[in-house]
Amino acid sequence: MIIGCPKEIKIQEYRVGLTPEGADALVRQGHTVYVETKAGAGSGFSDDSYIKAGASILATAAEVYAIAEMIIKVKEPLAVEFPLIKAGQVLFTYFHFAASKELTDAMMKSSAVCIAYETVELPDGSLPLLVPMSEVAGRMAVNVGAYYLGKPFGGKGKLLGGVPGVKPAEVLIIGGGIVGTQAAKMAAGLGANVTIMDTNLTRLRYLSDVMPANVVTQYSTLMAIQEKLPTVDLVIGAVLLHGAKAPHLIKKADLALMEAGTVVVDVAVDQGGCIETCKPTTHENPVYMEQNILHYCVANMPGAVPQTSTRALTQATLPYAIAIANKGWEKACVENAALAKGLNIKAGKILHKGVADAFNA
Repeated sequence: MIIGCPKEIKIQEYRVGLTPEGADALVRQGHTVYVETKAGAGSGFSDDSYIKAGASILATAAEVYAIAEMIIKVKEPLAVEFPLIKAGQVLFTYFHFAASKELTDAMMKSSAVCIAYETVELPDGSLPLLVPMSEVAGRMAVNVGAYYLGKPFGGKGKLLGGVPGVKPAEVLIIGGGIVGTQAAKMAAGLGANVTIMDTNLTRLRYLSDVMPANVVTQYSTLMAIQEKLPTVDLVIGAVLLHGAKAPHLIKKADLALMEAGTVVVDVAVDQGGCIETCKPTTHENPVYMEQNILHYCVANMPGAVPQTSTRALTQATLPYAIAIANKGWEKACVENAALAKGLNIKAGKILHKGVADAFNA
């Protein structure tokens, strides 16, 4: 199979869909790999490193799309890329279709085969291609939240972990999955008082067992969240519904319950956000103030640490990419039920229920 890896063009997105090691693995399987020039530069990979791995370098994204049977990316195609996508071409990337009707309509119109990293699902319900980026985003959420609590940025002016004789900050994490768990570990490690909410009692029992003493678990309801908001300094939204739009668990009216300078970090922004006042931001302009509450809603948080996140992503996606390349997408999906759940759109039709429900399709 001919595989293409274009350069990411989302604002300040430094990751790349394939490492040189990944390219080498595909070439060793007998496939041809084309990489757009400087695609890996942001992650520390030179064109020469891809050439040494057996890949070929092309000058433009248009050339990559034109020749490739499968495109391996990190983020969803942007509008300028839509015309480059061919009917029957396999796109293997993060799509988060439920958050964008424009993207969904464009991919349906293209008649491409869209396999979304975020909905590849194992029998136990885990999402193996979302896990590595969720781990990165969960840890980053606490770092950026702690930073923006600083008074110069509009925060309360609190140190997350406090100091001897001064109480630490209060952190509320909504969602006990991978993002929430990693965020809780980081916040607890910095000395904050952490409350993690979820509706899955089995998960809450597990978290209660493994988390340190400064992390408490609580069953999540809208009332429980509202009761907690007046006392928190940092809120991390970490809610995920597989392939579907995130529910709004903090409404616009709820912002009035929080003290001025409270920081909210909505990691669910690429699925529509679980905070109603969330709107996607970029690393270039990451925050905005609404009702005296500081919002951080960067939709590609792991893009800020590409040397970590690119390697973490490729090591997770590569076995699936090899299966698609070796067998073709149809046979690969028939033989691998997890990969089949990643198939969101083909031949102009939505196949994933969460995406269909988001647009009443």
